[in-house]
Amino acid sequence: MDYYVYIIYSESKDTYYKGITNNSKRRLYEHNSKSNSGYTKSGKPWVETLVIKKPNKDKAYLLEKKLKNLNRKRLEDFIEK
Repeated sequence: MDYYVYIIYSESKDTYYKGITNNSKRRLYEHNSKSNSGYTKSGKPWVETLVIKKPNKDKAYLLEKKLKNLNRKRLEDFIEK
């Protein structure tokens, strides 16, 4: 089953959020919904910045972990490539 590593951005918080999902459109909707009670509850609207398809959950987790360890400059360089 395909999984997606995604990066979303909040202009109001000026921050990026990284995660994985098997449905990127649904996940973005959840981040922006009123019922969201997690980290992304504040900072709405969140905008999809990058989505990368991976063939399975393990490979998606590996990329997510690498992205979460990047500083902001390197993350933005990665997004622009």
